Amino acid sequence: METQRIQLPETPAFVGATVILPAVTETDSIDETASILKESSDADIAQVLVVVCDRTTSETMARCEGLRSWFGERVQIHHQRLPFLGGAMREAFDLATASHVIMMATDLETDPRLVPAMIDIAKQRPSVVVTASRWARGGGFSGYGRVRVAANWVFQRLASLLYRTPLTDATFGYRLFPTAVVQSIDWEGSRHEFLLETVLKPLRLGVEVVEIPTFWTPRPDGESQNSLATQARYVRTLLTNRLASPDSFRRTLERNGR
Repeated sequence: METQRIQLPETPAFVGATVILPAVTETDSIDETASILKESSDADIAQVLVVVCDRTTSETMARCEGLRSWFGERVQIHHQRLPFLGGAMREAFDLATASHVIMMATDLETDPRLVPAMIDIAKQRPSVVVTASRWARGGGFSGYGRVRVAANWVFQRLASLLYRTPLTDATFGYRLFPTAVVQSIDWEGSRHEFLLETVLKPLRLGVEVVEIPTFWTPRPDGESQNSLATQARYVRTLLTNRLASPDSFRRTLERNGR
């Protein structure tokens, strides 16, 4: 697979993380996520960016407001304008102010206990993307269903072959990025296929991606926003980003209406 540098801004050091937390119907899991992040990574968290939408419930909104009791003025609540998960994350990337940004969930499917390990890698190698993998040695699934696990394995192998990468999990949206990288790329996905896009484009641009294992368990509360229909978009995203020129991924003022 050919890669192409687009002169992305350098990230010489880790000096803090922006944690992105999208929230729609989650409740207790928001509090548990906050508690773990506070206990394990408080000194390294510079910004907690909570993204809400029109469908965010009143109870969930109250839990989001309550994050200020954990993180004080570091909490910023943003009401998204672009639709769906991809739109929420794209807006959040632009609002990130720390040297690095962590894309995760508030439903505990992305284990917040992994954040210290991600940050440790970023401190040693600040220019890499760190991604959690359910297929890496030491990772795994619980309650995912045999058919879904098999389909996921096939898709991961296809992604690995097409992009000529040893990465084992391209679709799990739990990642740490240099902020300069995500703010320099033209993102396009609107739904959950955006999570796949966030590893494919950095790979094509020559950004190093490092995996750490994670064990996936079903969300304890809230409703999943990832339907079978949105999963069908993954194949198109996989092929489109493989065939496109890496230079087209460069963000420009005209392309982003800025």
